[in-house]
Amino acid sequence: MLKCIYVSVFGDERGKEVALAGLKSKAKYVRSELGKRMKLRLTPEIRFLEDESIERGSRIERTFVQVMANSVLPTVDLSAYFNQGDEDGKKKAMLEIEEACSEYGFFLAVNHGVPLELMSRALQVSKSFFELPDQEKLKYSFKPGSSPPQGFLPAPDDPTDRKEHLFMVPPYNSDSNYCPPAFQQILKDMFHYLSELGFLVESIINDCLGLPRDFLKEYNNNRSWDFIVSHHYFPAPETGYLEKTCHTDGNMITFVFTNGVEGLEVYKDGKWIPITPPDGSLVVNVGDIIQVMSNDKFKSAIHRVVRPRGRSRYSYAFFYSVHGDKLVEPLPHFTIKKGESPKYKGFLYKEYAQLRLRNRTHPPASPEDLIGINHYAITNS
Repeated sequence: MLKCIYVSVFGDERGKEVALAGLKSKAKYVRSELGKRMKLRLTPEIRFLEDESIERGSRIERTFVQVMANSVLPTVDLSAYFNQGDEDGKKKAMLEIEEACSEYGFFLAVNHGVPLELMSRALQVSKSFFELPDQEKLKYSFKPGSSPPQGFLPAPDDPTDRKEHLFMVPPYNSDSNYCPPAFQQILKDMFHYLSELGFLVESIINDCLGLPRDFLKEYNNNRSWDFIVSHHYFPAPETGYLEKTCHTDGNMITFVFTNGVEGLEVYKDGKWIPITPPDGSLVVNVGDIIQVMSNDKFKSAIHRVVRPRGRSRYSYAFFYSVHGDKLVEPLPHFTIKKGESPKYKGFLYKEYAQLRLRNRTHPPASPEDLIGINHYAITNS
């Protein structure tokens, strides 16, 4: 299916490679916002833009082009769920989400119900906060032992993982000592809209998995462990393209939006697939909880952020979770009823959440020692 992809193009060859690698375009030409027609030259792996107005080696801070291309990740239109009577649209979206969660663990959502103005305002507030001097940001330093996490976590010394975070919890659960005032109204609005979207996507996944009606809704009926993280990824240095350690998400469902700067990649079939979300879309992925409960029917995909050169990347991630006291284990629908053995031991979510949080606050010397869902995997001896 032809999709509309927005890509960022730089004057240097590596910038073009990062922006356009992975797109399976059949277009011969693209058109810039100013209407200029530019030839698209295809090579087996990399798509370059040829435009005489781009001086070779110069840096164009931001030029957007619209490419009609085959998107690597499915783009799901959720508008049918906000319009009564569009049952065909709902069925189509559900089938696309089922395929995406089985194959990739990721999809892009459009017409998702979260106001674009709110997303834009939130990104501006985030940028303003992270531009403050360190001593100002450290006034909201990370709250030790908090579940869910809250507060500012500065960038580690590790040059391959230069990013800083602000963790925020639902307003009724928030400690004002760990949430800057500028975020408080934004936070209230974002939790409202993203929680509603979480309910919706959770119900669709419930149906995709063939579970009894409202099974996941009744299982996951407490929102106090949801949290939002505002991320700032520092630009990569001129001499390299340094990346964040790859990981899966430990929660149930994650929703992400960015300031348009590329970098997010998903690992599939031995390759890293760059994700280039259309403007105003959300990146959606299932987390470890769904993978465990479905006994690996749906994937919690490995992903990473490759920091772009010369530009900061700002993003928000909403982690739709379960309460810490919930037992997470493969459901009998995917084990006993199918005659299959469970692939994971059961665990309390709060125990796993604390192990995952320690990955951030006390990162191990080796990436291989990071705690992930395989910590609970049952191995056949």
